[in-house]
Amino acid sequence: MTKLTLCHDKSEWDDYVLENEGHPLQLWGWGEVKSIHGWKAFRLFLYDDEDKILGAVQLLVRKLPWPLKSLSYVPRGPVVNEVNRVELLSTLVEYVKRIHHSVAISIEPDKVEYSVPQGWKKSKNHILPSKTIILDLNKSDSELLNDMAKKTRQYIRKSASEAMTIEKVRNKSDLDKCLGIYQLTAKRAKFDLHSNQYYYDVFSKLADYSQVFAAYVDDQPIAFLWLAISADSAYELYGGMNDSGQQLRSNYALKWHAIRKCKEWGLTRYDFGGLLEGGVSTFKLGWAESATDLAGTFDKPLSVNYASWHRGLPLAKKTSRRVKKIFRR
Repeated sequence: MTKLTLCHDKSEWDDYVLENEGHPLQLWGWGEVKSIHGWKAFRLFLYDDEDKILGAVQLLVRKLPWPLKSLSYVPRGPVVNEVNRVELLSTLVEYVKRIHHSVAISIEPDKVEYSVPQGWKKSKNHILPSKTIILDLNKSDSELLNDMAKKTRQYIRKSASEAMTIEKVRNKSDLDKCLGIYQLTAKRAKFDLHSNQYYYDVFSKLADYSQVFAAYVDDQPIAFLWLAISADSAYELYGGMNDSGQQLRSNYALKWHAIRKCKEWGLTRYDFGGLLEGGVSTFKLGWAESATDLAGTFDKPLSVNYASWHRGLPLAKKTSRRVKKIFRR
């Protein structure tokens, strides 16, 4: 008989996630960030009768208005093999019913193909985009370049020849400058941001698993790219550039630098963090032969109010700034 047990040890948790090809959003630090900003994080190991760990799931729970009570959500998880997947998900359902009384459990696994137990439903309501670009970092630099659009290769070479340097952001002062660039980018592209404190928390709580690169001209950042990393995967969280960065096409040299660094560190996957409508997606599509469609979002309804929740969420996201903020990365 299996059982789900809360983990209270950060090192034990992260070691398991890292050793079992877990996604960066299943790391302890990401749960800490979300816990500071409206969610609660629960790290659960699935044990067998001999106290062997069979899988792990970082569950995020967010209170919702009555009568919905709460939503339980698993970003890019759980961390479990195919053999034990059904057992973990079934046990998770019983745990959430008993402890959290949520309207539903939503999972967004980091897999292209994914089977779920009976009673789970494929949902059109995504929290994270399911369509993305994922590069295979086992490929050589030449192979990666050959997979790109001709214009992308040209802009990488051109931007790399400009008078800019690319470095890791190591202190709050430079991070503040990058966040200033992000605010300009958000205004230009018309998307909402969290408070600066949210990004400070990502920087500090993910610690070594948060990697921020910036392109500099005259010691001032003109563009930045922010990654969350695990032992195997890099995942783009945020990025932007100012007017100077746009003129120099610094995002090309910056992204290529980040990709090569991830290869150097031994990572095997580089995820562009999703494709949405607009120019940013056009830019991303130039880096690979084709996009990747992840399995998407699966819901396990747990309440008679699920149908109302599922129908109303798309409209609520469009009309309510507060709801958009709840689900923003």
